[in-house]
Amino acid sequence: MHSHQYKTLERPAREILLKERKSKFFGYAFPLTSESDSKPLLTELRKKHPNANHICYAWRLGLKEQKYRAYDDGEPKNTAGMPIYGQIQSFGLTNVLVAVVRIFGGTKLGASGLISAYRTTAKQVLEGSAIIEAYTLVDISITFDYPQMEPVMRILKKNNAILNSRISALRCTLKITLEEHRAEQTINALKAIPGLRLEFKTV
Repeated sequence: MHSHQYKTLERPAREILLKERKSKFFGYAFPLTSESDSKPLLTELRKKHPNANHICYAWRLGLKEQKYRAYDDGEPKNTAGMPIYGQIQSFGLTNVLVAVVRIFGGTKLGASGLISAYRTTAKQVLEGSAIIEAYTLVDISITFDYPQMEPVMRILKKNNAILNSRISALRCTLKITLEEHRAEQTINALKAIPGLRLEFKTV
């Protein structure tokens, strides 16, 4: 797998429920683009389960420089967040949040029981998820003379570029987003157009 390709979730997974000695473990998984995006998702889960004893989770973000967090929310250290994170790793996912909501049923599970329950819930919710191969994206800003609009647009369309903004005047500026693996061939094709000025940056 190339560095610009990664596995993530296409959409939030369907809720799953694991019952373990009267405790209920609800599993959730969400695609995630930034750490701050995890907060409203977790707030929503707290609203949905007002009588939850623990909402434990793990997330992983990024490609080359990965960041992660594993959170036990009051469960004994490393019995919840890390087993959840271990499943994110074993599925090879990034840009993802997996949360497990526990409603205590009156019987203590012990450390090994907790690790098993959180790991199994995370595994089951990810098994039911829509996992996709995605690509890192590059934002490119292109400036050119108006008469060149047609050949520029033809190249962009061929390479599945997403047009974000367009300023049309004597000099035109387009802001586009491309899959990273298409960027080089697109830029080379654009450079072949006489008088084109290119600026680009990666998101």
